[in-house]
Amino acid sequence: MRDEMAIAGGVDKLQWMFSGTFVVMLAAVPLFGWVARTYAPGRFLPYVYYFFIANLLLFFVLFESRITHAYVARAFFIWASVFNLFIVSVFWSFMADTFDNEQAKRLFGVIAAGGTAGAITGPALTAALALVFDPTYLLLLSAVFLGWAVVCIHRLTAWRRARGGGSGGRKAGREAGDQNDEQPLGGSVLAGVQKITRSPYLIGICLLMLLFTMLATFLYFQQAAIVKASFDDPASRTALFAAMDFSVNALTILIQVFLTSRIIKWFGLSWTLALIPLLLGVGFAALAWASTLAVIVAVQVLRRAGNYAVMRPAREMLYVVLTKEEKYKSKNFIDTVVYRGGDAVSAWVYTGLQALGMSAGAISLAAVPLAGMWAGIGFMLGRRQQEMSDEKEKSP
Repeated sequence: MRDEMAIAGGVDKLQWMFSGTFVVMLAAVPLFGWVARTYAPGRFLPYVYYFFIANLLLFFVLFESRITHAYVARAFFIWASVFNLFIVSVFWSFMADTFDNEQAKRLFGVIAAGGTAGAITGPALTAALALVFDPTYLLLLSAVFLGWAVVCIHRLTAWRRARGGGSGGRKAGREAGDQNDEQPLGGSVLAGVQKITRSPYLIGICLLMLLFTMLATFLYFQQAAIVKASFDDPASRTALFAAMDFSVNALTILIQVFLTSRIIKWFGLSWTLALIPLLLGVGFAALAWASTLAVIVAVQVLRRAGNYAVMRPAREMLYVVLTKEEKYKSKNFIDTVVYRGGDAVSAWVYTGLQALGMSAGAISLAAVPLAGMWAGIGFMLGRRQQEMSDEKEKSP
């Protein structure tokens, strides 16, 4: 959908989507901060899922009532973007709070493979059921799946309590100042933002996220221009995007299941975090030399698969060594506001570079040092994460 929007409406429509989502994210941060300070993690996590289930039911009622106003469709579009970011962020906060550093290195790749399996199964299930039922009823099915996720949260919470608490387990115990699952996180509604401003480590993660979103946005716009110039037929473009999505998902799940944990073991977290940015720098250099369909497809497939299979699990490991408040509040702000804000800013930056007369090749060349900065920040964050983990293991 994002690919087609970039081609049909260009930068303007994506800017509208990014900006609208960013505004909603800003409003959601203090609300989530209030929920986190009022309720214990074991309680507010299901509440978050119940909230989104209620949203799905509300949209189902609106669509079934044949309310077809454009604002309803736009609201659903922005809501879907917010949902995709928010629910995944909360999920990974829970994972970072459940497993210790060594467990995360072994398991996060396989856990991420579950998301990829869903990305493959979801469209296939939708395509099959949409031929039998009104597509609106798929919202009810989505609500059922989210309900199952709540059951999984309760099971994992019980398992975590049985093994002695959150990340750190029986060996390391609970870190000083951490609350258990029966106590609220406390702090102010904006404590997550305040902690970011006081932590070089969290600021580094923000920069990592901003560079990731900037380079990804640059690639999407270049892809839109190249694909539009290569195909006049929308059906051909759709077929290309479908083939790319299939290739990305297939490659991703293979790497997640068989290679992710091994890559982290062989190279360490530092080089793992630097790997994809370094490869992307090579990809941008190739695009600067030849902005062709074959090159953009190869770069996009490898970048997306590398992000989902390697970069995402490694990035989530950065949070394992933090406090509960940082894992939930600060991480949520980074995953939502910083992420979507980076998208919005990147879209304007790309437009500005074009307005200055820079060609696609020149923009690709300018992106190479940015990829190098991204790799350097990832490498330093990986080293600091290991130091923090070692300090945590040595503490009584």
